[in-house]
Amino acid sequence: MAVDEEIDLYEVLEITKGSSKIEIKKAYHKAALAHHPDKVAEDDRAEAEIRFKAAKQAYEILSDDDKRQLYDTHGMAAFDPSKGGMGGEPDMDDIFAQMFGGMGGFAGMPGMSGMGGMPGGGRNVPRKGRSVEQEYEVSLEELYKGKTTKFSNTKNIVCSMCKGSGGKQGAKTHSCGMCNGRGAKQVLRQVGPGLVTQETVPCGNCQGSGQVIPEKQRCKKCKGKKVVESKNVLELYIPRGARQGDRITLAGEADQLPDQEPGDIIFTLTESQHDVFERAGADLRAELKVSLVEALTGFNRVVITHLDGRGIQMNVQQPNGNVLRPGQVLKIEGEGMPMKRSDARGDLYLVVDVEFPEDGWLKNDAAVEKLRDALPQAEKNDEKHDEVEEVDVEWDADMEEFGAGSGDPRAGGGDWEDEEGEGEGGPQCATQ
Repeated sequence: MAVDEEIDLYEVLEITKGSSKIEIKKAYHKAALAHHPDKVAEDDRAEAEIRFKAAKQAYEILSDDDKRQLYDTHGMAAFDPSKGGMGGEPDMDDIFAQMFGGMGGFAGMPGMSGMGGMPGGGRNVPRKGRSVEQEYEVSLEELYKGKTTKFSNTKNIVCSMCKGSGGKQGAKTHSCGMCNGRGAKQVLRQVGPGLVTQETVPCGNCQGSGQVIPEKQRCKKCKGKKVVESKNVLELYIPRGARQGDRITLAGEADQLPDQEPGDIIFTLTESQHDVFERAGADLRAELKVSLVEALTGFNRVVITHLDGRGIQMNVQQPNGNVLRPGQVLKIEGEGMPMKRSDARGDLYLVVDVEFPEDGWLKNDAAVEKLRDALPQAEKNDEKHDEVEEVDVEWDADMEEFGAGSGDPRAGGGDWEDEEGEGEGGPQCATQ
């Protein structure tokens, strides 16, 4: 199995080393949508979850200038303190102490929280606990109108009886045998087929302190764990006009450990696909389906139901002579998405889709002649030809057959690519 150094975070996001932050963010969103476990078949969820987590880890590192510099210089070894000083590698504890002022834990850095033994970071220095991040799926209607939801939350808080010591008054501690007093241990986590990453996590036996208390001297309330479970009801508010990827933080609502500020609960909004509307920023797009008669003569009716349930009515009347054509775009100002912290709204773009009548709707020749007389006459073609040939026509042909099997990139429906120089200018068969 490969180790950390063989993981290329740029390859995970399918970008180059010179990519900008905007390109990194776009690549992450693309990868997250492609590999989201809820978007794939059940049989593929295990692999999708691994790829999803790998993309998230790559984004967390590459989108941060300091972390990215460390990765570009030292690779994934920069985030594994166990490899510091090996084979000429720098001591990563010293690097982080210099960069972040000796903070005991580095919030957001995979595997680095709870490392209270870093140089310059004594255990009496307040540290912030690990934050909890998760996605929260919302509909376009909820983003349009805003949403407030309540949910039950269970978290660990410092034991009030022993004040987080874990033992009775005067209890003596000894070094934890699970982590040898380090307060942390290293675990392997799979990030892809045949690829694993090694990260450091707080020791669960001693809660990251490196010390344990004999059973008889432990606190009766927390049983020596130093923390107890607490339940509360939280309220999540999603403002009107919020977007895909927006992060909503509930500060201090994650688990707490002794000598730590509690971490945060962070929700990342995921916009579910809508059946009618597409969104781009504050603007909305939808199809406007009209009949052939309406396209030619006009109409006055409700054309679409908006995200708040309102019917949007349009009055398109002739005889102004305007004709609606397939693909034509109509814009309704101020009927798009609301903008956060503002009364303004985006615009609604309607793309015309003309629905033609069924075959055979003209029942007789008289109806055909009547329609022909009502419609504009076609311009006569006065071009003379030396020879004229009448041909048979195949109705409803498939454009996918255009150039099929030719290897020509102009062929219908083809994803033809020039592979390894084959194609124009590539190897050719010599004729003897």
